[in-house]
Amino acid sequence: MRYAHVLSLAVAALGFVLLVDGRAAEQAGQVKELFNGRNLDGWRYYLADHLTGMEDVWSVKDGVLVCKGEPMGYIYTKQAFKNFRVSLEYRWGGEKPGNSGVLMRLNGKPMPLPRCLECQLQHGKAGDLYGFHGMKLAGDEGRLRQVKGHELGGDLTGVARAAGAENEPGQWNKVEVVAQGGSLRVTMNGKLVNEAKDAEVVAGPIGLQSEGGEVHFRNIRVETLPD
Repeated sequence: MRYAHVLSLAVAALGFVLLVDGRAAEQAGQVKELFNGRNLDGWRYYLADHLTGMEDVWSVKDGVLVCKGEPMGYIYTKQAFKNFRVSLEYRWGGEKPGNSGVLMRLNGKPMPLPRCLECQLQHGKAGDLYGFHGMKLAGDEGRLRQVKGHELGGDLTGVARAAGAENEPGQWNKVEVVAQGGSLRVTMNGKLVNEAKDAEVVAGPIGLQSEGGEVHFRNIRVETLPD
């Protein structure tokens, strides 16, 4: 049995409050590289299959962060961020594009789909925004979706993207999300694709999701914004 792995799961059950560095993010304007291109230093993980280790799902190859896509779960930063600009590049690595997401302001008890805000990366829906397990979010009524008691997301709110800007599967995409107070803005490959408002404001880790498809990441950065 992997005793270190079991211990990490026991700690995870205590919630994100104990899992992130006590420091809030660095002073406003500072840019931080979240992925060093060599290993997963600075990240923790949670997986639905508690007997699966981080290295079984997440690995680094030629400077690229590779996620197998199963079992479902995520990695998340040790540090919490409240107001920020996060940017990264991603591409689909399998025979067909899959599903993933950028998780933000994670809080509460770790679970396969945690309480957080999400910028969807699923092919065909990249740029959609979600709030899971009662996480507040609002936006254009014509693009707003609300579900009570979703199997994985609990009471969720979604704001569909206003436009698509994904590249062809297999090509790199650049996504940027600005979270400033209750406002969220998503830019995909240089095009503004979604905006939301009244988002819940809480400091929490930034995460990357494992959900049904091999996906690659690189150039993962965050800039701290003022309160």
